[in-house]
Amino acid sequence: MAKTFTKIGKQIAIAVKAGGPEPENNPALRACIANAKRENMPKDNIERAIKNAMGKDQSDYKEVTYEGYGPHGVAIFVETLTDNTTRTVGDVRSVFNKFSGNLGTQGSLSFLFDHKAVFTFKKKDGLDMDEMILDLIDYGVDDEFDEDEEEGSITIYGDPSSFSAIQKHLEENGFEVTGAEFTRIPNDLKDVTPEQREAIDKMVEKLEDFDDVQTVYTNMKPEEE
Repeated sequence: MAKTFTKIGKQIAIAVKAGGPEPENNPALRACIANAKRENMPKDNIERAIKNAMGKDQSDYKEVTYEGYGPHGVAIFVETLTDNTTRTVGDVRSVFNKFSGNLGTQGSLSFLFDHKAVFTFKKKDGLDMDEMILDLIDYGVDDEFDEDEEEGSITIYGDPSSFSAIQKHLEENGFEVTGAEFTRIPNDLKDVTPEQREAIDKMVEKLEDFDDVQTVYTNMKPEEE
């Protein structure tokens, strides 16, 4: 949990530096706060992260991605927020080397993953999703969506460049946004054996242990339930 809060704190720092400390005037910060609440991050921690981001001595974080192949030809895409790229690339490369992987150049595997903006919001009574998707089609929102009946929520996927516009549309239409982020969805899934899956999972865990690493994606086919 502590690592999750550290990562969210970095996201808040970037949002504050880019758009200011007032959530009502900063869509990116509102999205970060929604994600923080979803992860049960205490209000005091959120406020402290915002305050720290305003400090003059705060380091500037950069978004850097690392891409390559892990064992058994599985594609690995690593997203980081770092104030020291030399440290981060060294950490990431060490894991690729340990698992006999191959770290490639930035952008070399982007064709294997679709970059998407993802929004989760509370479902309203009587909501017509077909009509809603039509309203959002100009923002590049996909016609496929996920519904969690237990949570009473809807998740939609759209064009990353329309992130702020989608968020604004949802908020102006009275939807309670409970999650707003970016994701990468593999478009070419690779079959693996149980033993191969175990090796890839261990590699992903090692990468996620680093504070600079935000998210790790693979094109490994999901395990059948």
